[in-house]
Amino acid sequence: MKADPPGASRRARQPAGNRGAVSRRTRIFIGVLLIYFAGIAFLLYRVVGDIDPRYRESAEESLMEISQLMASLVEQDVIAGAINTQRLEPLFRSVYAREFSAQIYNLHKTRVEMRVYVTDERGRVIFDSTGRDLNADYARWSDVSRALAGQYGARTTRDIPGDPLTSVMYAAAPIRWGSEIVGVVSVGKPVQSFGQFVQDARARTLWVGMGSALALLLLTVIVSVWLVRPFGLMSDYWRWLRQQRSWSLSRMLRRAVDTVRGGLREMRDALTGRSYVADYVQTFTHEIKSPLSAIRGAAELLQEPSMPQAERDHFLANIAGETQRIQEIVDRMMELTALETQRALERSETVSLAPLLHEVAASAENAAAARQVRLHVGIDSNARVEGDPFLLRRAVSNLLDNAIDFSPPGAEVALALHVGPREARITVRDHGQGIPDYAREQVFEKFYSLARPHSQKKSTGLGLAFVKEIAGLHRGRIALENAPRGGAIATLSLPLVSH
Repeated sequence: MKADPPGASRRARQPAGNRGAVSRRTRIFIGVLLIYFAGIAFLLYRVVGDIDPRYRESAEESLMEISQLMASLVEQDVIAGAINTQRLEPLFRSVYAREFSAQIYNLHKTRVEMRVYVTDERGRVIFDSTGRDLNADYARWSDVSRALAGQYGARTTRDIPGDPLTSVMYAAAPIRWGSEIVGVVSVGKPVQSFGQFVQDARARTLWVGMGSALALLLLTVIVSVWLVRPFGLMSDYWRWLRQQRSWSLSRMLRRAVDTVRGGLREMRDALTGRSYVADYVQTFTHEIKSPLSAIRGAAELLQEPSMPQAERDHFLANIAGETQRIQEIVDRMMELTALETQRALERSETVSLAPLLHEVAASAENAAAARQVRLHVGIDSNARVEGDPFLLRRAVSNLLDNAIDFSPPGAEVALALHVGPREARITVRDHGQGIPDYAREQVFEKFYSLARPHSQKKSTGLGLAFVKEIAGLHRGRIALENAPRGGAIATLSLPLVSH
């Protein structure tokens, strides 16, 4: 048997330490990951769970108004306290026999599902539009009993016990003869008739939630890596000590101070990052709440069968627009999040700015023509910078799109390149209304946006934040300020390639 060489036992113990470090990092990573996904799951649970009650509230409000209308109609035929329902039978026979075709989103309606029954002062059914419960005693039902007592009455009951898909919502109104309540009219609607809208709203919400979860996953990976980095720094210091052939106390102390300083900096960044992500989620949730409310409101209004086609088309266009806005917010946020996780450019090359600016201007010609805006490109001389040409094009394109959006028809947007001793300055100047005083400190904040003059609508509010991140990755800076003679001017400064 051969003897182990010197130091073998020391090398044999090293992998165990590495396994411990990996295990600790994995546990921290999984813990942070679970916290974020638990937050997303709770948020989606609350939002998705709130959709159905909101639809039910809207449906019940409509049923309440219809019941009041039906009660007023029946009261016209009350003679000496006796209710006459003869006119209701041919009315509902005709309504149920009507032929029509209504496409409401993915729901195709071909028949009226509304139900109506009338009871006397004892709660006995004297008219049922479906003909199923005539002469039944409904005095025990809450909608009838409360309406007979002069209160608002409503209930939800399943036609088939144990089957929630057969639930029917009822809202009742009292029938009066003078000051006396002589009966009740109750109007019902199957819950399944608007269940399709609830399912569609839930599906859209879940898609948005999954998009945000993916964005948070990227952030979580970065935070977890930053969080465990101090342990890695200590391991690096110990490994450095073991590699030293001679011992120097001053060198060891300097190395130790540098290690502690690096660990504290990484811990600070990790804690700041977690707070940042929480603010990110809160702001993102606030931003998608408005378009989701608009979609839900439009969907509720579209349930009205008598809505004119012009109004229906208007609400359908609103839903399409708000859905597109949510998609843009999610897409831009994921792009921005991926950009923020980069400490340095993944690819870098020498970029000539003059041809890049001409290319961006040519791409923006159609958008400018549609807004009746003229583009002017002024380049003193060419300049070369070190960076990612794709990201630089995106940054200049965002600035140019902003300038076009805020320019009045017939105005000019100027794209220029100025070369200094150490840096190149790309300027985009418009002749719009300029930046309001209250917005000057917020234009680069995420989700902050000013209304476009021509449409009075806001963008995703992520474009300038995107440009700011790109400028930082290229060791440059971005500024947006009011121009001396009106309008605004954006300046992207980039360091020149050193010779």
